[in-house]
Amino acid sequence: MTPRVAVQWEEWADPTLGLPAYASAGAAGADLRANLPAGQRAAGLALAPMQRVVVPTGLRVEIPAGFEGQIRPRSGLALAHGITVPNSPGTIDADYRGPLGVLLVNLGRATHLVRHGDRIAQLVVAPVARALFEAAAMLSPTARGAGGFGSTGVS
Repeated sequence: MTPRVAVQWEEWADPTLGLPAYASAGAAGADLRANLPAGQRAAGLALAPMQRVVVPTGLRVEIPAGFEGQIRPRSGLALAHGITVPNSPGTIDADYRGPLGVLLVNLGRATHLVRHGDRIAQLVVAPVARALFEAAAMLSPTARGAGGFGSTGVS
């Protein structure tokens, strides 16, 4: 079953940027674009090194029940400029109807200018399994046991 995501434009948004779209036939994520308020479109949004900012997309979405939206970084922005999504993947819950913003951080050495219409992140729509949590007196043993970070060896 292909999930259908309802998308609504914010009143101030520029709808000529289009809806989220897949860049290729095999793409897992649909590109999200920076949709800046009218007064900021010409200048763009400067993102200084180590600065975090929520970049507006001008969208609201309705993710179907049983799915989530995952906001993921774009690899080209990360490689070329050090721009990433710090809470990757960011989650859009099925019951959220507010403005869709993308939290970006600049891990690069230079200020990066986010321009109106730039592709800033990817949206992956994925199924979600809801677990039933139960108290237990004991957990089943495994070979790893209680070994924590790095306990499975060095790659």
